[in-house]
Amino acid sequence: MSFKSIPAGLLLRAAPITCVRERRTIVALDELALAAGDLVELRGANGSGKTTLLRALAGLFPCEGAVDRSAKLAFVGHRNGNSGLLTALENLRWHQSLSGEPEDTGQALDALDRVGLLRSANKPVHHLSQGQQRRLALARLVLCDARVWLLDEPHAALDAAGQMLMDELLVAHAGEGGAALVSSHAPLGIATRVIDLSTAAVSGVAA
Repeated sequence: MSFKSIPAGLLLRAAPITCVRERRTIVALDELALAAGDLVELRGANGSGKTTLLRALAGLFPCEGAVDRSAKLAFVGHRNGNSGLLTALENLRWHQSLSGEPEDTGQALDALDRVGLLRSANKPVHHLSQGQQRRLALARLVLCDARVWLLDEPHAALDAAGQMLMDELLVAHAGEGGAALVSSHAPLGIATRVIDLSTAAVSGVAA
């Protein structure tokens, strides 16, 4: 399936997708689709394939089947992807350059402000708490122009205020025409659609 065959409004589609490791099927879905405005939770027990599926959709894990992406992706995994030797601000400018975007200090500072890290802009990341480092990873989402977010346990290491911030960012992103696929052990505090990898069942739920 080519990108041109994706129906209007769909940002990502996998139909079907199977991930195998050491001859064992980790996860298999007949179809997964993300459209503009979608907020979808991946649930399931440890080992059910949540992380593997997210990495496969991001192109970081080999999979069988067609994965078509018509929009730019942003992936935040268990590891925050920050350099401990750089400051929070330098990390964001570094990620801007890696993505081919011009380094914009003003935009980077705005992103740090949005996630509550403006006062820590010039601190080396290895001096930040785990929660602050997670917020820095979220600042990359604020800063980038990716329409599809693939997030692996984004609430990890965040306090209650940080978790609320994450939910606010998700709602705002969907409201602007983006979409997100989020792995979680506990329900998010917002309305979502759910894919339970333990049963491969898809349902709609309201938080």
